[in-house]
Amino acid sequence: MVKVEVASDDSSRSRGLMFRRALDPDHGMLFVFPSSEEHSFWMHDTLIALDLIFLDESRSVVGVVAHAAPQTDTSRTVGKPSRYVVEVGAGEAAEHAVGPGTRAVFIDVPE
Repeated sequence: MVKVEVASDDSSRSRGLMFRRALDPDHGMLFVFPSSEEHSFWMHDTLIALDLIFLDESRSVVGVVAHAAPQTDTSRTVGKPSRYVVEVGAGEAAEHAVGPGTRAVFIDVPE
């Protein structure tokens, strides 16, 4: 289980996990988008390496960007439509065996 902060509006999605110096294990951020499309992320002002887990409408993983290096402008995407993206500390996706086809369950997440 991962405890997440929810980013469901433009402001919170734009800020994401920027400027944080640490992220506790099994904690992260859930980005909720109004529609499914190919979403991309950059890490210019993000100070920690992250795994980005892209989920479709059914909350099935469509791809993972592992160990996204911090403080870069490189665009990160999986090249597939997603409705949700979960950011966790680098290495946590592999640690929890999360990959394409893994299904997520949201508990007490307002949408």
